[in-house]
Amino acid sequence: MYLTIEKLVYGGDGLARLAPDERGRRKTVFVPFVLEGEQVEAELVEQKAEFARARLHKVLSPSPARIDPGCPYFLRCGGCHYQHATYEHQLQIKAAILQETLSRIAKISLQADLQLHASPPWNYRNRTRLRVRAEPKFELGYFRFGSHTLLPVEQCPISSPLINRAIAALWQLGRSGRITRQIAEIEFFANAEDTQLQIELYGPEAVPPPAFRRRPDDLKNNFPELAGVTWFQQRTLAEHSSAEFVASRKPSKPHVLCGSSDLLYKTSRATYRVSGGSFFQVNRQLIDELVNIVAVNQRGTTALDLYAGVGLFSVVLSREFDRVIAVESSPISHSDLTYNAPENVQAVHATTEDYLKNSAGNLQPDLLVVDPPRGGLGKGVADVLGQLRSPRVIYVSCDPSTLARDLRVLLDFGYGVQNAHLIDLFPQTYHVESVFHLAL
Repeated sequence: MYLTIEKLVYGGDGLARLAPDERGRRKTVFVPFVLEGEQVEAELVEQKAEFARARLHKVLSPSPARIDPGCPYFLRCGGCHYQHATYEHQLQIKAAILQETLSRIAKISLQADLQLHASPPWNYRNRTRLRVRAEPKFELGYFRFGSHTLLPVEQCPISSPLINRAIAALWQLGRSGRITRQIAEIEFFANAEDTQLQIELYGPEAVPPPAFRRRPDDLKNNFPELAGVTWFQQRTLAEHSSAEFVASRKPSKPHVLCGSSDLLYKTSRATYRVSGGSFFQVNRQLIDELVNIVAVNQRGTTALDLYAGVGLFSVVLSREFDRVIAVESSPISHSDLTYNAPENVQAVHATTEDYLKNSAGNLQPDLLVVDPPRGGLGKGVADVLGQLRSPRVIYVSCDPSTLARDLRVLLDFGYGVQNAHLIDLFPQTYHVESVFHLAL
């Protein structure tokens, strides 16, 4: 079957059309690892009532932007989607997807230019999570593309150099039989300088077996940059297929096996304690850029920071606001938020929904900052925020569709888009991070 790729869509696929059916309708078909304008040969692998999916066999007419991938696991690993495109073209793809999504869902077009903030395309991740299999032989890796079967990997070019050295050290320990079967997943988190590493281990037990508790010494002896190892119970199978850190997961109670359970992460404007199980932005090259876009040159009496995490924005906002209210639901992240926050930051341990239900009537923020997970705000929260009538809203989004849905609600309350930023926190993948400044 021969297809012409019309465009790329959110999720990494290219969109093409099948030949017309008996009623003249042309069903949409999605094909991975293609670029717009390409002529390809593909095979249908799934048929639904409204769309189909196909597997790429051959690119017959390649795009000028097509290049050789920079990772030996590309096409097999589920982590990256755009390594076959130049980095400059990846940015163009993401900008087009963001603008099209806003037009289709929110029924708006950007009056201001979309500002693009590029990242170094490789070695940018400070956090990487891998699955572990100890028997019948040791394997460490990600899920294969489109499956939940393990793909062993011995390097990850989008992860930091220190994390890649840790991956190599773990393979060495695993091949020598010193990695126990109690470990299901392992997560690496490197500090800003890429000189210290925190490791989180995930297994089925709430507390690691006594015989296992000596095992972290093997890691420490083989990897001197290791700052600490923390154990978490793995409550459910992590449904992730990539290097991406799943921010919405709820860690169980941590057990420190050696060293410290946290790292100090230094940025150009503040230093943050980040504990095992806390969420922190993964692109070590663009954290300062993100903070500058969101929090610098903002001032007033009261700022409300929802989904505050460890206080990445709150700490900087506190220097120009008399009072910052920072709301975070994760117990571990809230503990770090409390530690990192100066006296004029009120660290609230609650979900955004519960906090607004109990406190919205008493709020008059000069600035509202929201950085929700992929599910976005939802209409209920967006309605309440619109009713607060904060003169300024800054929305940090990691999903164009939920962003567009929430923006439509806020625009209906009278907000307008002052400026928009696409900040590429996830090169080589389809993920789109953006920041929108709104004003009444």
